[in-house]
Amino acid sequence: MTIAVFLGSLLGAMALGMPIAFALLVCGVALMAYLGQFDAQIVAQNTINGADNFVLMAVPFFLLAGEFMNAGGLSRRIVDMAMAVVGHVRGGLGYVAIFAAIVMASLSGSAVADTAALAALLVPMMREAGYNANRSCGLIASGGIIAPVIPPSIGFIIFGVAGSVSITKLFISGIFPGILMGLALVLTWWWLARSENVKTRPRPPVREVLRAVAAGLWALMLPVIIVGGLKAGVFTPTEAAVVAAFYAMFVGLVVYRELKPADIYRCLLSAAKTTAVVMFLVAAAMVSAYLITVADLPGQIAGLLAPFMDSPTLLMLAMMALVVAVGTALDFVPAVLILTPVLLPICRQAGIDPVYFGVLFIMNNAIGMVTPPVGVVLNVVSGIGKVSLDDAMKGVWPFLLAQLAVLLLLVLFPSLVTVPARWFF
Repeated sequence: MTIAVFLGSLLGAMALGMPIAFALLVCGVALMAYLGQFDAQIVAQNTINGADNFVLMAVPFFLLAGEFMNAGGLSRRIVDMAMAVVGHVRGGLGYVAIFAAIVMASLSGSAVADTAALAALLVPMMREAGYNANRSCGLIASGGIIAPVIPPSIGFIIFGVAGSVSITKLFISGIFPGILMGLALVLTWWWLARSENVKTRPRPPVREVLRAVAAGLWALMLPVIIVGGLKAGVFTPTEAAVVAAFYAMFVGLVVYRELKPADIYRCLLSAAKTTAVVMFLVAAAMVSAYLITVADLPGQIAGLLAPFMDSPTLLMLAMMALVVAVGTALDFVPAVLILTPVLLPICRQAGIDPVYFGVLFIMNNAIGMVTPPVGVVLNVVSGIGKVSLDDAMKGVWPFLLAQLAVLLLLVLFPSLVTVPARWFF
């Protein structure tokens, strides 16, 4: 009955058109009423405590780093560098999109921001060169969802706070799976690009390639600084976010000189607006998370999953299937906040490494950002690329299946996550 109250109140509030944050509060109040423990102070206290977390300070700074990166010319130089290196091969603009998506993922950690920047730069170029517009939008959307997996990842920060899991370990463990997602896109695009009848760009002279690489080195240094600093213990993830924001601002202002002082206010305002949405969601989720624990909802769901508890692989398959289903209806942050307090205790009970689960869980929720009908990243690339959402869905399917294949591979072979992570540590 507790599960019915939880799902009924949450889905009912969402069906009425209530914002997710308020639906989470309604869900918490409904659980309190069902348990006979209604107390307004519980709501207020957990809401305040949910946002009062030093680690969450990383969220606004990583978002600000992404704003500075786009306004300061870092994103464009990454695309220019990729264009100089692989833009001349057959299907080259597709490889440029994948390479740029991986590099930009290591700079901002925001799938929506990365996708918007790449779509604005590359979709017109791909359309002019004769590429299939639907397929191009699908590729860019699928590349954009690598951002929550490769550090710095806002998704890992939220999951780490909600589940009390080391964010540094999550960051390091996400590097290799994120690269695998990129390789899956490369193989899929290679297979599809054989049928593309497009213009190929002339091979640039070596001097031009070196010039583009040299211009992009300032942008490429940011992920090196972040990962290297975390691995060496120089700074925490929160401090890494501050370093990233300052570095992106410095490069945009002083080195590339494309970020003007007047742009700084606009970047601050945009990052503040996005941060307010994320932080309110986190604060509201802590109310329902507290009641989920009190009501022992994970224990009840563990009872339903009892046939799989003796096999970690089957249990992970069952939970990943559940997350895929939820990802078709919920956006990234709400899905992470709702499912983390439910599924993570089950993983711990079954002896599954919380960091390994966190990597696959965030990857799965990231894939949900391109699954219809919600698919926020798919909506972004559809709007910027000026194609209908139905056409964007047609274009994304091959790449979506490739990402799901990577997820299945990581479920069947956990060492693909754990062994590279041990090497980095």
